[in-house]
Amino acid sequence: MDRHIKNILVVSFGFLLLFTAFGGLQSLQSSLNVDQGLGVASLSVIYGALIISSMFLPPILIKKIGCKWTIVASMCCYITYSLGNFYASWYTIIPTSVILGFGGAPLWAAKCTYLTVSGNRYAQKVGKLGKDIVTQYFGLFFLIFQSSGVWGNLISSLIFRQTSNAGYNASLPNYTHCGANDCPYNEITANTTDSKKPAESLIYTLLGIYTGSGVLAVLLVSFFLDNINLRREGEENEDIKDESFCQKILETLRHLKDKRQCLLIPITMWSGFEQGFLAGDYTKSYVTCSLGIHFVGYVMICFAATNAICSLLFGKLSEYTGRIFLFFLAAATNIAVIIAFLLWEPHPNDIARFFIFPALWGMADAIWQTQTNSLYGMLFDDHKEAAFANYRLWESMGFVIAYGYSTFLCVSVKLYILLAVLVVGMTLYACVEYGENKKSSRQRGKQKLDDSPNKQMEM
Repeated sequence: MDRHIKNILVVSFGFLLLFTAFGGLQSLQSSLNVDQGLGVASLSVIYGALIISSMFLPPILIKKIGCKWTIVASMCCYITYSLGNFYASWYTIIPTSVILGFGGAPLWAAKCTYLTVSGNRYAQKVGKLGKDIVTQYFGLFFLIFQSSGVWGNLISSLIFRQTSNAGYNASLPNYTHCGANDCPYNEITANTTDSKKPAESLIYTLLGIYTGSGVLAVLLVSFFLDNINLRREGEENEDIKDESFCQKILETLRHLKDKRQCLLIPITMWSGFEQGFLAGDYTKSYVTCSLGIHFVGYVMICFAATNAICSLLFGKLSEYTGRIFLFFLAAATNIAVIIAFLLWEPHPNDIARFFIFPALWGMADAIWQTQTNSLYGMLFDDHKEAAFANYRLWESMGFVIAYGYSTFLCVSVKLYILLAVLVVGMTLYACVEYGENKKSSRQRGKQKLDDSPNKQMEM
């Protein structure tokens, strides 16, 4: 097996094991730890810490210990969150949420840097376009990574179904306050998610499995992933090693001087908004409210499975359609589903819709994840670490805002906010693509002018 492919598979399966645990816990937080909004608060803290760490940690850690050991150290931070959930309180979950958040930005920045460097070097080796190989690598990664949602949610559903006596939330006299009509001040829905909390023995069993999965991820990456030298072959400039500590801290912030990065902020934040809504609001206000907590896992499996399959599909398809078409396809899909969420009054009799909408959301999310990561890698090839740190920073900002207002706003208001962010984000993204196409046209025109005199001299 080619060394590059082996490394991509090791990274992918490491993330699969790690996020089998975290993804499953994230989907359950808004329904499982409902006391004073502890679950949603912990998610907001996680992404708040991610914002802070994104500003300075990734470039420093990647520079000091390399991509491999940055991934290993960051994975250990995720394990602490599973341990904190064994005794769910403000004194255990919030501190471990901070630890996880500080590890999250270096983890994703190191992963993105590793895949981008590996893809470019392999493309150079076989004589192919770097952007095509990088896109394929991200597609393969997200195919494997997104399936973590299948296993994590399947585990939780199989365990929690043992305490479920009905196929729907029988505690509700009616379901008119579920879905878009769910508001924080509705006493009916405020009590439904805590109406039948799973037994502690089952919760401990679930957390034990999740913790073990995280430990396996650390061992896999530690023993089987090759460490790569980020310095290009043949590059002899040693001055890079002498960059000051302050320069590395400010590198992420300096990257904001690039106009393209600033224009991409809204669409990057959208990634956090849309994932936050599905994990925090759809699971609670639509699924748990109408069907019960034991259905959350099954519904999220549908989202994760579709996401995983489409990640590989769109990674390949982008070679033929280009990323612009895929971006607008994802936007159109999300807009259609958001409108459906506004109009739909969920009821246990509409069981198919609970799965169809997450499937469509997963298809769109597959595009956002693969294409946005690839876009950052292509646009900012000379500043990969800082660029991907910014990606995590602004995506995390979207998560923080989405989880931050989760306990204060009605679901319908949240849906209108999603629409606004998506429209603004796509408009500014189109400006970036327009600028890049215009720049390419100028370069081609300049090349033709440079070639013309040479051809005339040859004649």
